[in-house]
Amino acid sequence: MRIYTKTGDTGQTGLVGGTRVSKADPRMHAIGSIDELNACLGLCLTQDPIESIEEPLQWVQNWLFDLGAEIATPEGTRFDNTFIDQRNIGYLEESIDLMTEELPPLSQFILPGGTVLAAQLHLARTICRRAERHLIELSEEVALRPEVLAFVNRLSDWLFVAARTANAASHVEDIAWSKSDWSEE
Repeated sequence: MRIYTKTGDTGQTGLVGGTRVSKADPRMHAIGSIDELNACLGLCLTQDPIESIEEPLQWVQNWLFDLGAEIATPEGTRFDNTFIDQRNIGYLEESIDLMTEELPPLSQFILPGGTVLAAQLHLARTICRRAERHLIELSEEVALRPEVLAFVNRLSDWLFVAARTANAASHVEDIAWSKSDWSEE
C-alpha cells in the first residue's frame, strides 16, 4: 500500500463515508489540532514520565485517535464512530484528583516550564485548548455530542495537573508568575 494517494492534491480531503471537504474546513481544523495534540503527547512519552502520567497519556493518545475518527464522521453516515463518553471524562477526573492529592496547593498562577516533561505537557495543554476552540467553532455548524467538548476541556485540566506532577516528581518547583513592574527600572 502506498502512503501517497494524490487525492488531496487539490486541497480536498475525504471524511468517513466518502464526503470530500476542503482541508481548510472547520472540521479539518479540529481534526488537525487533535492530531497535533496527539503527536505532542507522543513526544511527552519519550521523557519517561512517572506511572501516574505515563499510563493515562497512553490511554489519551488512543482516545484522541478515536475522537478524530468521530469528528471525521459526518452525521448521517452508516458508520457509528462515537467512542468518547462519560467514562473517558470520569477517568480523567479521577486521575486529576489522585495527582492533586500529592501536590502542594496552588496559591498563584504558574508559568509553563520547570522540567522538560512539564514544559511539554504545558505545550500539549495549549494545543488542547486550541483543539477545543476549533471544536467549538465546528459545533456552531454541525452537532457535536456534549461529551466531546467536555472531554477536551477536562483533558486540558488533566494536562495542567500532569505538568505540575512532572515537576513535583523531579523535585522542581512550579515557576510562579509575577506581575511585571516596569516602573521599578
